Amino acid sequence: MYYYQNVPYYHLPAQPYRGYPDDRQQHQEDHGKHPYVTNINRATKENRNFRKALWTGDHLQVTLMSIDVGDDIGLEIHRDTDQFLRIEQGRALVRMGNRRDHLPFQQHANKDDAIMVPAGTWHNVINTGHVPLKLYSIYAPPHHPFGTVHRTKEDAIHHH
Repeated sequence: MYYYQNVPYYHLPAQPYRGYPDDRQQHQEDHGKHPYVTNINRATKENRNFRKALWTGDHLQVTLMSIDVGDDIGLEIHRDTDQFLRIEQGRALVRMGNRRDHLPFQQHANKDDAIMVPAGTWHNVINTGHVPLKLYSIYAPPHHPFGTVHRTKEDAIHHH
């Protein structure tokens, strides 16, 4: 039996579909800690922010990203967070390693590819295509504060 707020799911009233296309404003906020359904492909492709938290819970977080042509996520490490990324549009070069100055893992990734980054691994994803790279990322546990929106890469660097 599954429960939500101490009520069995089968006793909960049916909820309207909360994702695209009913209300595009729905994609402007973090829906974390509440049940949520969305078309992740559309939400990812419509996102124009460098990074935006779509859903932040206690144990995982989903963010949407849009990386400009020729730009990258930026070399980073999450010491206690595993990360899953899935490309919905574009092409990328993925680089990973145990030291920021030594990234021996290098692989090209395309639309529909998934990238797994173990906690404690330096990594970067570089847009090598001719269109913005659109991807979503799942962090476990969450990495960014609830409601994070970084309109540009510079915003992300400034708030880090």
